[in-house]
Amino acid sequence: MKHPAALFVFMAAALPFAASAQSLSPQQAHGRQIMTQNCNVCHLPGNPGNATYGPPLNKGAANGDDKLMKEVIQNGLVRMPGWKYALKDSDIDDIIAYARTLPLTVPPPPAARRAGATPAE
Repeated sequence: MKHPAALFVFMAAALPFAASAQSLSPQQAHGRQIMTQNCNVCHLPGNPGNATYGPPLNKGAANGDDKLMKEVIQNGLVRMPGWKYALKDSDIDDIIAYARTLPLTVPPPPAARRAGATPAE
C-alpha cells in the first residue's frame, strides 16, 4: 500500500460516524436512510458553513414539536414539497425520530467587517 497514513486518517475520521450509527434504534436508522435519500439536498449544506435551502433538521426543528414537524413534512410549505404521497406515515415518524437525535447546529460566526466600514444603525 502506497499511503498507509492516509488510510489511517480516513479510518480515524470515519470511526465516530460508525459508532453513532450503531447507537441508533432500528426506527432511527430507517429515518436516517430516508432523510439521506430525500431531505439532505435542501437541509444540509453542500460545504461546511454554507447556507442551506431549507432549515437544518435537528432536535430543535419545528420548535421540537413532533406533530408540527409531521404536518410540515406531509403537507409542505411555500418552498418545500409535501411528502404525504411519497412517504408512509411510519416513514415520516422514523425521519422525526432520527432528527431528534441530531444536535442543534451552531450558526457560523458573523462575517468580518471590511476595514473602515461603519456598522449600520
